[in-house]
Amino acid sequence: MKATHEHEWEAAPGLPSALPKGEHVVWQGAPDWKRLAIHAFHVRKIALYFGLMLAVQAINLTAPEGLVSWKPLVVAASLYAVALALLLGTAWLSARSTLYTLTNKRVVMRIGIVLTLTFNLPYKRIAGASLKAQGQGTGDIALALHPEDRIGWVHLWPHQRAWHVSHPQPTLRCVANGQDVGSQLLALWRADRANDHLQLGDAPTASNPAHTPLHGILA
Repeated sequence: MKATHEHEWEAAPGLPSALPKGEHVVWQGAPDWKRLAIHAFHVRKIALYFGLMLAVQAINLTAPEGLVSWKPLVVAASLYAVALALLLGTAWLSARSTLYTLTNKRVVMRIGIVLTLTFNLPYKRIAGASLKAQGQGTGDIALALHPEDRIGWVHLWPHQRAWHVSHPQPTLRCVANGQDVGSQLLALWRADRANDHLQLGDAPTASNPAHTPLHGILA
């Protein structure tokens, strides 16, 4: 697997170099930024936390006669709003700078807001995959690599499966029609394995019930 720092000089969108003979693009997509804000940046949970903090602060600032000191609340609410706006902006930029590509030979992930990285993940080096369905048809497709292949958790963030730090799993985050994309990935993985006369029986098992195995890759 190779990481490159090309973006402006891409041979084609999402691809750091021209595809070799016999390889072609099957699908391309990017995260839904709103779903990414919810599921990767946890904007809803943080907004709820800020709301609870404001409620507690309002209670503490309420005078015995029932009067509330509004100035500290306005200052706090303004700071919370700025923090949420920054999170939303980061989610939007992250989605805008990301492009996932499925070819008939590999998965390509172009990620990064300031420092752009392109990860090439050949199907031969993908040991398993799983789908975590979300609302509105979006989903996360996590890719389990062989033990000897590792990509730094920090390099992938936020395009990695949650809580898998020691063995990070590159993840296509919040893609539209996640079930269909997962089915495409499974078909491409099977075809690549069939071409190399490899068997499907050595796939690992799912460790998180929230992720649904892609049948045939993760059993």
